[in-house]
Amino acid sequence: MDTPHSPWRPPLLWRGAQLFARFLVALLARLHVTGDVPAHLRRGPLILTANHISPFDPIVLAAACSGLGVSPRIMATAGLFRFPVVGTAMRHCGHIRVDRGTAAVGRALDDAAIAAGDSVVLLYPEGRIGLDPGLWPERGKTGAARLALGTGVTVVPVAQWGSHEVLPYRAPRGMLRAVARAVVRRPVVRVHFGAPVDLGDLRAGAPGAARRATDRIIDAITEALVPLRPDEPDVARHVDPTRPVDTSRVHRRRVEGG
Repeated sequence: MDTPHSPWRPPLLWRGAQLFARFLVALLARLHVTGDVPAHLRRGPLILTANHISPFDPIVLAAACSGLGVSPRIMATAGLFRFPVVGTAMRHCGHIRVDRGTAAVGRALDDAAIAAGDSVVLLYPEGRIGLDPGLWPERGKTGAARLALGTGVTVVPVAQWGSHEVLPYRAPRGMLRAVARAVVRRPVVRVHFGAPVDLGDLRAGAPGAARRATDRIIDAITEALVPLRPDEPDVARHVDPTRPVDTSRVHRRRVEGG
């Protein structure tokens, strides 16, 4: 006799880390969270896709998700898993290692597909901290879209703004000065959970489907980001001198069928 499938349960360590993230964010910034995750999806299956603007993003998103009762498994660069203590904690918390630029990178999508079936997976479809001149979402990699199309799991876009004022791009270089400034100024950090992205007309493996799905996901994140930065429509007020600029992956919104 088959037994009902049970959702993944976040380890106590990860739930504790999320609470610590809320404390840390409150110390360094003023966090404003808008939007929501449907109650029936908060334990999964669900894919959260977020823009990436700062090394502080994972802490901000851990705090924002905690406030909604969501404990996502984060797809993170393999470098974090190589640190003796951090890597052990990341594995114990159920996060997913991504070996970028190696033949093993495909394993991350396989692991994420398994995880997405019974939990919440959080990833950055840009695949790196964005280098767009205006800090708008870049043209995304297709991994998030292939994961969504292959599993049929709902995708919720998450937009965030303000974390680039807390930690610089080159952190840990310049981190102490940036943290001291943040403690004094406590910049506003905004996070918005948007409406699910409609990918229902796209089929996994169909020609061009992954790219079309990727552009829709990036468009959805961009649309959710617009109201978070109303006074900074073109460029960010806060200039991080350590951040390089790369225009090769500027994302231009597309109209389906256009």
